[in-house]
Amino acid sequence: MKRTSWALGVGGWALTLMLVAFASVPEAQNQAPQSPSTAPAGNSEAGKKLFLSYGCYQCHGREAQGSSATGPRLGPRPIAFTAFSRYVRRPTGQMPPYTARVVSDADMANIYAYVQSRTPPPALQSIPLLREQ
Repeated sequence: MKRTSWALGVGGWALTLMLVAFASVPEAQNQAPQSPSTAPAGNSEAGKKLFLSYGCYQCHGREAQGSSATGPRLGPRPIAFTAFSRYVRRPTGQMPPYTARVVSDADMANIYAYVQSRTPPPALQSIPLLREQ
């Protein structure tokens, strides 16, 4: 009997912790993700210069195409601006943080505009060497 009551006690605590965790999720996270079109206006040409000068290209490639060895793809359809900005400011991986002192909000908008402006890669079927013969 002790084993059963102990298991129920642990299960009860686990359920309580889960309920507390879900109740503490900020309301903003429960909303639909922000679309890239709601990002602040930025200048993609200025963003390209910043992307290169801050060294973003070293991990993400000159066209923000990313690499499995160095950094994820950023464009041409980037994540929502708020998530992009939040990650740049407080990254969780090996990327160094770029605080507002380093990259201003205006510069962030320009970099995002550059990433957004990247053209999608061509369809595989349109590349002759990749077509099945």
